[in-house]
Amino acid sequence: MIRFLLGDERVEVDDVDPNTTVLDWLRASGRVGTKEGCASGDCGACTVTTVHLAEAPVDSAADTADLDYRPVNACIALLGSLDGCQLLTVEDLADPVTGDLHPVQRAMVDRHGSQCGFCTPGFVMSMFAWMHGEPTTDRHDVDTALSGNLCRCTGYRPIIAAARDVATARPTDRFDAAATTTAASLADLAETRADDAAASLAHGGRRWTAPRSLHEAITVLAEEPAATPVSGATDLALAITQDDRRFGTLVDLSRVPELHVLEVDEDRIVVGAAVPLVTAAPVLATHWPAVTELFERYGSVPIRSRATLGGNLSTASPIGDSPPLLLALDATVVVAGPDGRRRVAIDDFFVDYRRTVLAPGELVAAVEVPTPSDGWFLSVSKVSKRLDDDISAVCGMFHLALSDDVITDARVAFGGMAATPARARACEQALVGGRLDDATLEAARTALADDFSPIDDMRASAAYRTRVAGNLLERAVREARGEDRLRVTTAAT
Repeated sequence: MIRFLLGDERVEVDDVDPNTTVLDWLRASGRVGTKEGCASGDCGACTVTTVHLAEAPVDSAADTADLDYRPVNACIALLGSLDGCQLLTVEDLADPVTGDLHPVQRAMVDRHGSQCGFCTPGFVMSMFAWMHGEPTTDRHDVDTALSGNLCRCTGYRPIIAAARDVATARPTDRFDAAATTTAASLADLAETRADDAAASLAHGGRRWTAPRSLHEAITVLAEEPAATPVSGATDLALAITQDDRRFGTLVDLSRVPELHVLEVDEDRIVVGAAVPLVTAAPVLATHWPAVTELFERYGSVPIRSRATLGGNLSTASPIGDSPPLLLALDATVVVAGPDGRRRVAIDDFFVDYRRTVLAPGELVAAVEVPTPSDGWFLSVSKVSKRLDDDISAVCGMFHLALSDDVITDARVAFGGMAATPARARACEQALVGGRLDDATLEAARTALADDFSPIDDMRASAAYRTRVAGNLLERAVREARGEDRLRVTTAAT
C-alpha cells in the first residue's frame, strides 16, 4: 500500500499495476485537468506539483520554510513515487469554497496566457511550484522555471508576462496559510510508514517496493536478480510509455537515506545516488561554475526534480549528459552490493552499450567528484538540435592542467561519439606537453578524429559529429587562452 495526500485528502492506494504512471492514475480517477501530450516528459502538458517535507531549512518565507514544492512530469512519474508526499493538480488551485482562481491562474487570465488551453495546466503548475520557491522577474529565471512546457499556439509572451506578475507580487495563497497543517500531515505519513511495512504496490504478479535502508534494498536485489532498481524513473518510464514494456519487480531507491548523502570536504564532493539533480547541480556548480549551463540544459526543471546522477550512470546511455562530465573530472563511483562497498574509477565503469560493471545485486550508492585543483581548467559544451530540453548530438568535456601556457595534463571526454561515454585518449596525448597554440590544437584535432568512429543517426551524421567534436576542442583551447567563448549550442543537421 502507498499513502499520500491528494490535495488535502489522505489517500491509500493498493492493488494497482506498479507500472502505472501518475498521469494515467489521475485521469482514470477523474482528474482530467492534467493532460497527456507526449508521454515522454518533453512537452509539460502533464505537469503536476509534489510537495515534500524539506530535507534542510530553506531560505524562504517562514510559513513555507519546511515544505519543498517540485514540478513533476506526471507522464513519466510512477504512481509509487507519490508515497509520503502531497500531490497537487490544477484542480486543487482554485478556492474550493468561493471558486476564486489561484493568483497564478488569475495572472494567466489577466495576461491572456491561454489560447487553445491544452498546455495551460502544465504552465500553471510549473508557475505555482516556482512561486513557492524564490521567484524573480529576471527573464532567465522565468524561462528556467517554465522550462519543459511547450505552448503549441506559440503564446509564450503573455505566459512570461503572467509569470513576472506573480514574481513581482508573490501573493500569499491558501497553501501558505495551510503550510503548518500540511507539514504535520506529511510528518504523520512518514511516522505511519516508519511503523509499517515498506511502501509497496502489487497487481497481477507485478510489484513495486520502496526499501527504507541500503541493506534492505541490496537484499531485495540479491534475492530477485530480475528486479529493476529505479529512483527518478525519468529514463526507465520511457520504456513503459513508449515501448509498452512492463516490469515485474521495481525496487524504488528514492527513500533509502544512505543514498541521499550530499557532502563537501576539501578534496571531494559526495553525491548520493538518489539525490535529485535540482539539489545536486547547484552544489557542483558552486565548485565547477562551467557546469552551470550544462545542468540548465539537462532536461527541464520537472526532469531535474526527479533525475539523479546515480540513475544517469546506471542507465549507461551514450548520450547522457553527466557521464562525460564525470569522466573528465576523474570521478569515482561508489558501488554497494551483497559483499559490501567498492569504489570504481569512472574510467572502468562503462563496459559496453548500456552496460556497466555492476554485478547482480549491486547498485550505485554515490558519486565522488574531486574538487578543483590549482591550475586546472574546465570547458563544458553540449550540442543539440534545439537549445532547451533536448538530448545531445555531441557533448564534450575538456579538463586541462595548465602551467603558464603549457598543458601538463588533460582529460577529454565525449558523449554521443561512441557506444559508451568515453575519453579521447589520443587527443589527450596530443595535448599533453603542448602549448596553448594552433600547432597543439591542430595535432590534437587530428588525433581526436582517430579516437572515435561515431554513427549516423537521427540526431547527427558521423561526419557532423566528428567535425563538431573538433570544433568543441578548438573552443576549449581558445577559452583556456582567455579568448571569449564561441557559442556552439544548436542545430545538428
